[in-house]
Amino acid sequence: MLEMIGLSPDRLRLEYISASEGSRYAEVMNDFSRKVKALGPLGKGEGIDETVLKRKLEAVYNLLPYIKLVERERLRVPVKSVEAYNEFFASDEFDKIFRDLVADKVELNQIMAILREKPCSVKEISEIFGVTPGEASNRLNRSAREGFIQFDESHMRFCVA
Repeated sequence: MLEMIGLSPDRLRLEYISASEGSRYAEVMNDFSRKVKALGPLGKGEGIDETVLKRKLEAVYNLLPYIKLVERERLRVPVKSVEAYNEFFASDEFDKIFRDLVADKVELNQIMAILREKPCSVKEISEIFGVTPGEASNRLNRSAREGFIQFDESHMRFCVA
């Protein structure tokens, strides 16, 4: 999810540490703290404009209930072992499920947030997302077919439906 919105995945670290491993906890926290400080402030370290970062984080935040539902219904690993988790989350199956059920929705939410501010052309959306006009057009047309946005022919811009 972090990579999808342009943030370094190094900003998240998961570790299994038992309550009896106080010194290991301190070591992990100190190491992680150094890495995050080296990355710089959130967004600035990745070269993301503050307004753009805010929009991306809001898109993810607004989808949290949906993401939790997807996780509960489609992303549960039947076997409770570290190996099973690692195998599933590194699989092509997981990538496809995540892309289809989560990544596309985050992208749609970002597009809609932009269009709520003002109607935009394909060119403007392509510049905002840093993609080609063809890719932007595909994203916008897919969102329009799903009924989330519409194309205003008189102004040649997309807007929220």
